[in-house]
Amino acid sequence: MTPDEYVEAVLELVDRIPAGRVMSYGAVADALAERSGRASARLVGAIMARHGGAAPWHRVVNASGGLPPRLAREARARWLAEGTPLRGTGVDMRSAGWWPGQGM
Repeated sequence: MTPDEYVEAVLELVDRIPAGRVMSYGAVADALAERSGRASARLVGAIMARHGGAAPWHRVVNASGGLPPRLAREARARWLAEGTPLRGTGVDMRSAGWWPGQGM
């Protein structure tokens, strides 16, 4: 898989995350690892930062369920609108976590 194909695969997977559910950067990387030969949460984060503006970026969070402070306010509003289970200042990963192949 070329770097451009990997960017496309990341964005396609993020587009499939149902409203009210999330994946961590690492989970996105893990879900694509076998097909892509890559398994880097940091790379997924970089792709989301550069190319994810049109994707539901608020559905990809760090492993503890949060986003960088500069995005937290807008993300929280989107999470509330979608009914995403929250915990403290972030997402309740246990309740909101999603994996490809799970029900919508």
